Amino acid sequence: MKLSGDMIIGRRYVRGRGGDFCAWTPEGERIPEPTFGGALPEDVDAAVSHAVSAFDEYRQLPGEQRALFLEAIGDEIMALGETLLIRGHEETGLPLPRLTGERLRTVNQLRLFARLVREGRNEAPVLDSALPDRRPPRADLRQRRVPLGPVAVFGASNFPLAFSVAGGDTASALAAGCPVIVKAHEAHPGTSAIVGQAILQAVERTGMPGGVFSLLFASDITIGQELVSHPGIQAVGFTGSRQGGTALLRIAQSRLQPIPLYAEMSSINPVFLLPAALEKRAEDIAEGFSVSLTTGAGQLCTSPGLLIALESPALARFVKTIASTLSEVPPASMLTQKIHQSWCGGISRLTRHPAVTRIAGNGESTEQGRVSGVLYRTDAAAFLADPILEEENFGPSSLLVVCRNVDEMYRLASHLSGQLTATLHLEPDDYPMARVLLPVLERKAGRILVNNYPTGVEVCDAIVHGGPWPSTSDSRTTSVGSEAMDRFLRPVCYQNIPDALLPASLQRDNPLHVWRLQDGIPVPG
Repeated sequence: MKLSGDMIIGRRYVRGRGGDFCAWTPEGERIPEPTFGGALPEDVDAAVSHAVSAFDEYRQLPGEQRALFLEAIGDEIMALGETLLIRGHEETGLPLPRLTGERLRTVNQLRLFARLVREGRNEAPVLDSALPDRRPPRADLRQRRVPLGPVAVFGASNFPLAFSVAGGDTASALAAGCPVIVKAHEAHPGTSAIVGQAILQAVERTGMPGGVFSLLFASDITIGQELVSHPGIQAVGFTGSRQGGTALLRIAQSRLQPIPLYAEMSSINPVFLLPAALEKRAEDIAEGFSVSLTTGAGQLCTSPGLLIALESPALARFVKTIASTLSEVPPASMLTQKIHQSWCGGISRLTRHPAVTRIAGNGESTEQGRVSGVLYRTDAAAFLADPILEEENFGPSSLLVVCRNVDEMYRLASHLSGQLTATLHLEPDDYPMARVLLPVLERKAGRILVNNYPTGVEVCDAIVHGGPWPSTSDSRTTSVGSEAMDRFLRPVCYQNIPDALLPASLQRDNPLHVWRLQDGIPVPG
């Protein structure tokens, strides 16, 4: 598949005239071909206009057609073969096995949402029958969920496939019935372009309206801002830094018509090491933690950036094992020079902090952007007193906070800001302590784990990849799993509408044979 560096607007390839830029390797070497043409505000307007025009036609398509479209995107991505993986490796430095797994996850997301659309889960029909003899009488009431409208999606730096052009935000928005405009991440434009071409082929193959998908390139922030502020955009999906997410959130909320912006931003994913678990399994927990910390050079939104434990001989064994295992993990590339510089700044702040000590690993960094894992230590009093110690340092570093007693551990848990995950390592003797911590962690995190590690997010119905601020801008939903569709849907109630005028999912005979809630009773299709 030949890359041209052109954007996709509607069904057309369009050369951006907002300034050319090129892709770079993580080591800072220029990838010569092709150059990518950046978008101008008029390109944003054209893409949104196409999406608005396509919206009503696309959202009213039968669920089977939308499902076939999602599956066709997955098929086209798989048909790209090694071409996609090699380009992704060149631009991100991620190893081919990791990208192979990420490709499968991306395709599985598309297939999951295709299944949900076939089942009518996107509409979630609810029927409450008329009660004419009741006083006062009740009208016939029926409800379904409808899509919000065109959605802007921002590709993420650390997942060039699963959180990018055809990733979870795009898949869930398309499943909901919303056209999508993707602003490709500037760190991997070639990978984005290849996937964009695959989506366009799926559009053609399944006869979708042309404005259902567009792909824009830009090397600065202005086009993203234009996209979020455009009146035709009705929702936004973003994965990235807290700074970027909050800036876009301000734009979305200050519009004449404010719109929902779901931003996944920062999380340090605390891991609580309870005493009995440490006593019994200190070495095993340490080995698993080292793998979780250094996977992908720590550039995962669920990387465990905070450890919390009581002082004990078992904790000393844990730290000793961490020191040994981290020394055996070779340095790994960071995704971009900008991310590498940010990592180096975070390490420098921790190293200079008077209440922090490096206890394992060396946090080595090379000019080529390769880094090694490192673990620091502080006490609860210092952590509680300095907000800097709670900031995410995106990369393979973690901070061990040692508490004097259970009360101090509880106080620290209560102090934490919102997180994507919180983990407890425990044994049965730790259950009384866990019962005290769990209600706090329910308020603090979207996913709570026991005797596991937070990295690795399953694509399924039960998963929650979200959490309270600042891990996300909206704790009520998730960016992974079937409920990700909820971000792009809203309920509509139909009162006393004649059956012939009702949407098929709400008609008396249920011609689509979808699951419905009828007078409070679940009714299979």
